[in-house]
Amino acid sequence: MPVRDNLERRQASVAVERTGADEPKSVASPQERYIQLLNEFGPGLIRLAGSYEAVPQAREDLLQDIRVALWMALPKFRGEASLRTFVYRIAHNRALTHVWRRKQTGTLHPIDDLQLIDQHPGPEARVIESASRDRLLQAIRGLPLPSKQVITLALEDMSNGEMAAVLGITENNVAVRLSRARALLRARLRRK
Repeated sequence: MPVRDNLERRQASVAVERTGADEPKSVASPQERYIQLLNEFGPGLIRLAGSYEAVPQAREDLLQDIRVALWMALPKFRGEASLRTFVYRIAHNRALTHVWRRKQTGTLHPIDDLQLIDQHPGPEARVIESASRDRLLQAIRGLPLPSKQVITLALEDMSNGEMAAVLGITENNVAVRLSRARALLRARLRRK
């Protein structure tokens, strides 16, 4: 029994040191501590989950994983770091695990990893892409000839030097024409 009494006194003195009060802090139930933790850090955890997940359902799944991990880890909190550090470390680790698992199972969303973008878009994507291409081509067709020339060559990934050689003008002239052409093209695309 003396060992238990000694342990209880030590825990009470740690609680007094943490709170700075003369009386030992009353220990809240695990549920109350968890709810306080979510109230205090909930908005930050939502932002953290949002920085890892763009898709709402996946973001909610990650947030649920973080909440479960916090519930499981809260009894192990020893006070060696601030509660905030403890919470965000768990949340960060859970988010990394979440992303890693999705990569392993191949369920990453295209917005999360641009390397996994489908090289064969579906019918809706092809229609949108085709409509965008047609709109761009129509806008280019309506540009004055000097602007149309430089924009067309720029879309072919030519450098200013290459465009100058093709058009028989200086590189500075190409840069000026290209700047004006882009401004005209933006204006035409906004109107449509």
